Amino acid sequence: MKYTWTYETPIGPICLVQDGEALVGLGIAGSLQAADAIWQETPFLQQAIKELREYLDGGRKIFTVHLSTAGTPFQEKVWRALREIPYGETRTYGQIAIRVGNPKGARAVGMACNRNPIMLLIPCHRVVGSDGSLTGFGGGLPVKEKLLRLEGAIFSQGEVGPVRLLKQ
Repeated sequence: MKYTWTYETPIGPICLVQDGEALVGLGIAGSLQAADAIWQETPFLQQAIKELREYLDGGRKIFTVHLSTAGTPFQEKVWRALREIPYGETRTYGQIAIRVGNPKGARAVGMACNRNPIMLLIPCHRVVGSDGSLTGFGGGLPVKEKLLRLEGAIFSQGEVGPVRLLKQ
């Protein structure tokens, strides 16, 4: 059974979607379609939003709620690689492409990030352009910047912090 609920957060209204005992969707309210879900707050969704609010308050770095995604094999690889990016660090689309075995696939990585069903918990906001610039984010670039500042990945001058290669 799928359930959905929308919550107010410091970055605006966030919609969460639960299927069974897993979070299957998290997005800016209005950008997430959950037509087949029952509009009902559940203990699982309450725990997920509790963890998200703790993160947005600067207190949580790791999420414990169970996630479930249903993408193509390539998208699943990219989403796993995104979850490996540590809090407070960034990677480029090209670095993620290398990590998932497709060194020329930076644009494909960007498309997989665009299709990320569980933004923030699958941290596509930690992916930046090859020059360190903030590029594409479903929640908008101001929200991406705010999240990276929260994590300490943007210095006070507006520069993105260190971009480190993932271990191969």
